[in-house]
Amino acid sequence: MSDRQIHSVSAEIAGRTLTLETGRLAEQADGAVTVRYGDTVLLATVVGAKEPREGIDFFPLTVDYEERMYSAGKIPGSFFKREGKPTTTAVLTARLTDRPLRPLFPKGYKNEVQVIITTFSIDMINDPGPLAIIGASAALALSDIPFAGPVGAALVGHLDGNLVLNPEMPDMANSRLDLVVAGTKGAVLMVEAGAHELTEDEMLDAVIQGHAVCKQVCDLQEQLVALAGRPKREFVAPAPDTSLEDALTTYMGGRLKEAINNPDKTARQDATDALRADVLAQFTADEPEEELPARTKAVEKAFDALLKEEVRSAILNNGLRVDGRSTTEIRPIAIDVGVVPRVHGTGLFTRGQTQVLTITTLGSPGDEQRLDDLGIETTKRYIHHYNFPPFSTGEAKRIGSPRRRDIGHGALAERSLLAVLPSKEEFPYTMRLVSEVLSSNGSSSMASVCGSSLSLMDAGVPIKRHVAGVAMGLITGPNNQWKVLTDIQGLEDALGDMDFKVAGTSEGVTGLQMDIKTTGITYDIMRQAFAQARDGRLFILDKMNAVLDTPREELSEFAPRIITLQINPEKIGALIGPGGKTIRGITESTGAQIDVEDDGRVFVSTADGEAAKKAVSMIEALTREIKVGDMFLGKVVRIMPFGAFVNLLPGKDGMVHVSELDVNRVENVEDVVGMGDEINVMVIGVEQGTGKVSLSRRAVLTGESAEDRRAAGGGGASRGGPGGGRGGPGGGRGGPGRNGDRDRPRRRDY
Repeated sequence: MSDRQIHSVSAEIAGRTLTLETGRLAEQADGAVTVRYGDTVLLATVVGAKEPREGIDFFPLTVDYEERMYSAGKIPGSFFKREGKPTTTAVLTARLTDRPLRPLFPKGYKNEVQVIITTFSIDMINDPGPLAIIGASAALALSDIPFAGPVGAALVGHLDGNLVLNPEMPDMANSRLDLVVAGTKGAVLMVEAGAHELTEDEMLDAVIQGHAVCKQVCDLQEQLVALAGRPKREFVAPAPDTSLEDALTTYMGGRLKEAINNPDKTARQDATDALRADVLAQFTADEPEEELPARTKAVEKAFDALLKEEVRSAILNNGLRVDGRSTTEIRPIAIDVGVVPRVHGTGLFTRGQTQVLTITTLGSPGDEQRLDDLGIETTKRYIHHYNFPPFSTGEAKRIGSPRRRDIGHGALAERSLLAVLPSKEEFPYTMRLVSEVLSSNGSSSMASVCGSSLSLMDAGVPIKRHVAGVAMGLITGPNNQWKVLTDIQGLEDALGDMDFKVAGTSEGVTGLQMDIKTTGITYDIMRQAFAQARDGRLFILDKMNAVLDTPREELSEFAPRIITLQINPEKIGALIGPGGKTIRGITESTGAQIDVEDDGRVFVSTADGEAAKKAVSMIEALTREIKVGDMFLGKVVRIMPFGAFVNLLPGKDGMVHVSELDVNRVENVEDVVGMGDEINVMVIGVEQGTGKVSLSRRAVLTGESAEDRRAAGGGGASRGGPGGGRGGPGGGRGGPGRNGDRDRPRRRDY
């Protein structure tokens, strides 16, 4: 009999029961909570170091989201049949969880904290993303780790013209909004959204309604803490000693203000670095060697604090930014398209000293990305990747695999463009966009959105309209002072209180991401940020439309062409062949890539027009439905006393009875035809059920039609199988009087 004390609390949230439980699992963690919503179950644990990590100037918080494939009844698709590196979904969920938690730890806290969320069960109805935030917050709130939570989270959709709280996962395919809100009972901490051109007012309303659910979830966590919470560790932030800052201020005089007020990032950085070096030399000159590292660090910290205060106070008190812009002004913009040869589309977007080149590559449907994660979707036809090389910030660093930040920025740009993309029926291509950040001074993710929109139009992708993005910042001060900044640069992002990114078209918002460094922001601040973002977005869209306002009419000559055919789904097996032999043979002989959908759509992809025609012809021959009256030029493959068998299509023969071989009576079949002869025949009968085909050479010689034979009561016992025509008098491919066109595969060229 276990002596564990198990505590559980539940509440109805958006019509379903949310349950938080602690005490049953992971007893050695500092905090452990099981979250259940429907049949989606997560375990969130937290462990915090008892002592601060030495030699660091940041808070070492790590959040890991561990997807277990068993939670969805799946076996991993890798060779080892074991989960490997985190999927993109896992990385994005970990980031989503980290962002609202980080601002709630006390300032100056340097003890390492690790949060791990493990999926136990995913019901494909209740999204685990918001639950990961809830579980992590509850585990922290229960633990003895200092934390100013709890934090609630909610998913908001837009279905049938109405906002829906915590919609079910299958319904999100038809939702105009996919928004996650996280916040405390007093304020919003984080927003992440993709939308189909909703207005700013609709987006703010969604945030407000989502925050109302967050408050309910916070109440539930407080109930659990009352039952099982532990006293928090005592943590007293070091009392600030401003004596060194005062000495630096006296020494520098007005030189700091002069150094940072420069619109050129490089010049500003050089002037600031030169002043920093001078200050370091002055204030470490007489320091003993053993104390020099600590003294150097203290001087640099004091210098950075003064730098931050100078930037923030100038904005709050005078509305002056370091580059001389007003709070609503956007940096100079330069735009170009088609800048790289041979690729399928390019867009070069420069805003101030942030420059992004996005390149579009078009591929066949078979190039779709296969997803091996816990989501509903199994493939993805639109992919966006973001690269942030060290030279973009003037640094020399090791280049490794994509960081979480790179994956997150790529995902934000990807979802911001989803609303304007054509459907697969309209444009069956797989689209991969890669945004290369060539220079960065803030808001490179929003520059990626702009460059991607331009690149898609340059590639000839029929998107509805341009999408642009702009990042808003926030500076707060005493007495509820605050200023929202349009188009923040790197320094304002690093020293500010908010990064509020809004992407959209002229019609509405398509992407939204908000991160803050304070304990929350008000609805009034969000309303102002939305308004300034809209003005900035429309300004940028005008610049983009002046360069390219509609997609190119023609695809790049280097892009593959896709021909779409519609075949009878029952013919898919005949096209693929045993073990894929038939379709593989067509691919090998033509060089075209062939992709087959379950509904009978066939995509033939190749940049070679002749290869495409050949592949289409072979597919049509394999899948055409034979009808009475069709004409064929076929080869005699077998002779019997009662007639000859003629090959009509690959793997399909029909029989010409001896009575249908010639106009005159035939005593011996071989008097008229021999093995290997090519003869023109007409289909005079197709037996229902067996599909055996009867043919007539006599009807071709006399010019008799199928209608004439039916009127005269003619016909024949069916032999053989399906077919399609190629040549021959009175019919076949391209011949006069061709019958059965309605049954041939339809095609559309792109």
